Amino acid sequence: MKTGSSAAPGRATPTPPDALARKAAALDAADELARHRDLFALDDDVVYLDGNSLGALPRHVPARMQDVITREWGRLRIRSWEESGWWTAPERVGDRIAPLIGADPGTVVVGDSTSVNVFKALVGAVRLAGDDRDEILVDASTFPTDGYVAESAARMTGRRVRALAPADIPAALGPRTAAVLVNHVDYRTGRLNDLPGTTAAVHAAGALAVWDLCHSAGALPVGLGAHGVDFAVGCTYKYLNGGPGSPAYLYVRADHQDRFDTPLPGWNSHEDPFGMRAAYAPGKGAARGRVGTPDILSLLALESALDVWDGVSIEAVRSKSLALTDFFLECVTAYVPAGRVTSVTPEPAAERGSQVSLRCENAGDVMRALIAAGVVGDHRRPDVLRFGFTPLYVGFADAHRAAVRLAALLS
Repeated sequence: MKTGSSAAPGRATPTPPDALARKAAALDAADELARHRDLFALDDDVVYLDGNSLGALPRHVPARMQDVITREWGRLRIRSWEESGWWTAPERVGDRIAPLIGADPGTVVVGDSTSVNVFKALVGAVRLAGDDRDEILVDASTFPTDGYVAESAARMTGRRVRALAPADIPAALGPRTAAVLVNHVDYRTGRLNDLPGTTAAVHAAGALAVWDLCHSAGALPVGLGAHGVDFAVGCTYKYLNGGPGSPAYLYVRADHQDRFDTPLPGWNSHEDPFGMRAAYAPGKGAARGRVGTPDILSLLALESALDVWDGVSIEAVRSKSLALTDFFLECVTAYVPAGRVTSVTPEPAAERGSQVSLRCENAGDVMRALIAAGVVGDHRRPDVLRFGFTPLYVGFADAHRAAVRLAALLS
């Protein structure tokens, strides 16, 4: 296998292919997270490696939603806003997510989409930075929407946007920098960007850091509180398994909350929502990030889905994630004919999220054939095969089977 890093020429001799199946079995037998696979609705004959796009369904969620629909909505109806706790769900579910991203209680609110929350966070950060700072730095490899939102936020606040490679951001910081928007994990390549180092550099320059956690939350430790991150956003339908289109979340550091000037003040974030006053007065704490009426069905499905994290250590998840991606690359090296794929995912553990991206000729056709063969990943144009490894339900035998089937298609 070709590789985008310098690790291939100096790597240890790969495990012989005939031993890799036995190695997978041994790793699965020793896996402390293996029992969590039974919590999800998965097919035995399909290897699901697209949890970085849509997480699998936790088995207990349909029963919970049946109760929400038939009892809470069907019988209690409007009473459920109070009696079933609907009104407080955005903050309550935020507190469930907080430990997974290293945040303090009361700093995360759930609602709206990632794009809407990026807008709220970035404009809020720029306003906190002050009028004398007129520049927003943006990760040039970011998911497109983040770039679109940054441009709109810049027009709205009279700033300009500079797009840079994440590694180049610290050197570009200066007295004109208001805020920096970076993806924690690159959605194409799986590269893990340096959150601690970049955040420290941003603060040293007097600016504020906004992080997009869509491809890291639930896959690896984030440490928002430990590293002093100012704002963060993320979706919940990937590694958090909240379901298609499940609401996103917004993190605002506790000491910023009283000064957080949201660009989308809605009645739900008012200090007295049911007072229906003409003048806006923002609420306290995480609730200030709310806008309109919460999407209760999706929100409660997410709350139920988060039960699979009870008793799970995010450090154990990270350890298994790295072992899975290492093992998959080892299997690809052993089985796929030389020259057919090139890894664009960093090999050093400190630089990798929880996915492997392989550059491949005719990648779209290859992925369609791979899905037909029972291995579900996805394709990013023009030539990238993406494989997401969700440690709660993906095992080493899955990684082995995926590499074998990929090799069969490319042979």
